[in-house]
Amino acid sequence: QVQLVESGGGLVQPGGSLRLSCAASGFTFSSYPMNWYRQAPGKERELVATITGTGGSTNYVDFVKGRFTGSRDNAKNTVYLQMNSLKPEDTAMYYCNVLLRGPYWSSDYWGQGTQVTVSS
Repeated sequence: QVQLVESGGGLVQPGGSLRLSCAASGFTFSSYPMNWYRQAPGKERELVATITGTGGSTNYVDFVKGRFTGSRDNAKNTVYLQMNSLKPEDTAMYYCNVLLRGPYWSSDYWGQGTQVTVSS
């Protein structure tokens, strides 16, 4: 079955860095774009970055451009989110996501999340 397992979250001071990882299994990893989402308390879940199947390009939402970098290692079935210059407003649970598609179906999968807290 499909599994997504995030790791790498923690407590960091403003201006600091973290690298999140998401280990995937149960599907042909290199065939699918991978997404990073986040959800802060009391807010809706929001897309942060999308990394294409080859890892050749990544799309970012405006509020993380220039600070976050998405990448993937298809040999390890792992996607990453390098987060630099962290701000308190980046505090959230971060989730890995993949949307799998067939000819007549699609299924959305999520990891359990990893907490990122930016505070002094």
